[in-house]
Amino acid sequence: METRCRSLVKAVIWNMMGLCVMTLVGLIATGSAALGGTLAVVNTLIGLTLYVVYERIWSGIRWGRHV
Repeated sequence: METRCRSLVKAVIWNMMGLCVMTLVGLIATGSAALGGTLAVVNTLIGLTLYVVYERIWSGIRWGRHV
């Protein structure tokens, strides 16, 4: 099982990569760096929260693990 700290670090790194991609996509889609960046930040905060919850739920499920 993973520690909460490990799950959080993984989620933060993953979401930082997503933030960069979403900022670029938002900029291309809207033509505005400010609006694209805002969309990316909101998406990242939602995604980070859901990812941490998702990982913690799966860390407690034994199905599919070989011990």
